[in-house]
Amino acid sequence: MLTIKLPMFLLPLPLLFRTSSRSALWQVTTSHCTSNCIRYSSSAANVTNLPRVIFSGIQPTGIPHLGNYLGALRLWATLQNEEDEQTELFFSIVDLHAITIKQNAKQLQQWRKEMLASLYAVGLSPERSTIFYQSSVPQHSELMWILSCTASMGYLSRMTQWKSKLALPNNTSPLDPSPTGKAALKLGLFSYPVLQAADILLYRTTHVPVGEDQAQHLEFARELAIGFNHVYAPNSKGNVPLLVPPQIIMSPAKRVMSLTNPTKKMSKSDTDEKSRILITDNENVIKKKINRALTDSIEGVSYDREARPGVSNLINLIYHMDESVASSPEELAKEFDGMSLKALKEKVAETVEMHIHDET
Repeated sequence: MLTIKLPMFLLPLPLLFRTSSRSALWQVTTSHCTSNCIRYSSSAANVTNLPRVIFSGIQPTGIPHLGNYLGALRLWATLQNEEDEQTELFFSIVDLHAITIKQNAKQLQQWRKEMLASLYAVGLSPERSTIFYQSSVPQHSELMWILSCTASMGYLSRMTQWKSKLALPNNTSPLDPSPTGKAALKLGLFSYPVLQAADILLYRTTHVPVGEDQAQHLEFARELAIGFNHVYAPNSKGNVPLLVPPQIIMSPAKRVMSLTNPTKKMSKSDTDEKSRILITDNENVIKKKINRALTDSIEGVSYDREARPGVSNLINLIYHMDESVASSPEELAKEFDGMSLKALKEKVAETVEMHIHDET
């Protein structure tokens, strides 16, 4: 039996967050140990025998759009419905991440409520999954601080998140003498991946569903966990690790692009409401937005994301909403050969409306 003295943040969470499988793994004891000591039974010593725990989070941006739904929420609902009943599921509305950029307090509060309602609308159930606001669990911030004491500035400086948020080149360093753009860089945005790692590692997460744009952050979380274990629990090899390096569940849906500018991702930050479809949009609104979607003047339907981004985006929408229609977007485009763009848009609107209202 392995005994490790741990800081308070790694004690079992409040009763609201305890489940039978976590209680079986974590045994708080008082024999030969202080109150903040956790004893791991030898039955859980093999990492491959760790209980399967899935964690994922989404920022509170109000009612989700189609990109949020296809990129994350539909997968969450699928995992909830298809995972073994012993698998623990944690889905968080990550409101601490949201304040890395300036927010209107009243609007953010409203967005939090809308996002929570939306998670229920897509099928998540509090009876099966733990659904919570990140800011309601202070251990996220506590663990972030502890991890930040071992996080590498060099590694963080190579992250693309803060650069893309500030529209900076990928080779930008926070230590560059040039002030261009970096005056807007704040510590919260720069250390965003550390908080994200804390979100994941706090629950001894074994698997994280993410889109490909977040894969870099998951690798950072793995590196943090491995490095932390090496320094603070070097004798736990072959036993239960202090922090569990998570595995990635890659979301099958690719990026959903803006309807008005198909070279950019669909986003709530776009001031043009016609650029996105919300999961609460009714049939008429969906048809109007699809009919006004930017395409091109080339006749017919073909799939080429570089030459025809608008048309390709519409084809992707059909394919991602129902992947049973074809083996790939390219194959789907061949089935639409000779179809007018007007007819294509009608098909897209019909497909989107049917699946959104059937699944939410």
